[in-house]
Amino acid sequence: MTSQQVQLGKYLTLEEFCTCSKTYNKYAGQINPFPQNLEDTILAIQDLNQFILNAIVEYFGLDKFKLTYGFCSKDLKKYLDKKDPETGNKNGRVAPELDQHMAHEMNKNGNYYCKRLGAACDFIIIGEDSDRVVDWILAEKLPFDSIYYYGADRPIHISYGPQHKRDIRTFTATGQPTQKGIQHWVELAERSRL
Repeated sequence: MTSQQVQLGKYLTLEEFCTCSKTYNKYAGQINPFPQNLEDTILAIQDLNQFILNAIVEYFGLDKFKLTYGFCSKDLKKYLDKKDPETGNKNGRVAPELDQHMAHEMNKNGNYYCKRLGAACDFIIIGEDSDRVVDWILAEKLPFDSIYYYGADRPIHISYGPQHKRDIRTFTATGQPTQKGIQHWVELAERSRL
C-alpha cells in the first residue's frame, strides 16, 4: 500500500485529504501534495478524522460531505502564495503558523511551520447551512481546537490538536478574525470545555 492509499479514518484516504483543494487541482502536475514528515503528520490527520470528521460524516452522510481544503504540503504552500496569472489574485490564503493545515511539517531549519501542531481541514455539507453544522458540532461537544466560520454558505475550517482550545472565530469584511456576532457559539464552546 502506498502512502496515498493510507486510510485516515472510516471514510477518507490520505490522497483525498491532500488533493482536494482548487489550487492543487489547478497545478496538480507541479505540486507534490503529500507530507514529508510522513509518520507524525499522518497520525495528526488520523486524529482529526477519528475525533471529529468521522462523527460529522456519520451524522450528515458521506454523500453530503465535501472537503475543500485538507493538508497543505510545502509545494502547495508555494502555489497558494503565488498570484494566478489570469486573475492577478493570490491562489489562496495561507497562514501556516496558525491554521494547522500543514500539520507536523517542518521547514528547512527543522522547525514546525505551525507550533500548534495537530491538523486541520475545510469542508462543506452539501445542502446544509454551515451555521447549522457548527451548531451540531457544539451540541455534540466534538473536541476541536479551532473553528473558523466564514458564513452560512461557505466552508467551515476545523482543527484538532493538542491544545484543545475550542476557539471559534468568524471574520470581518476585511478578513480580520473576530468573535463579534458569534457570542452564543463562544459561550457554548466555553461551557463544554469545563
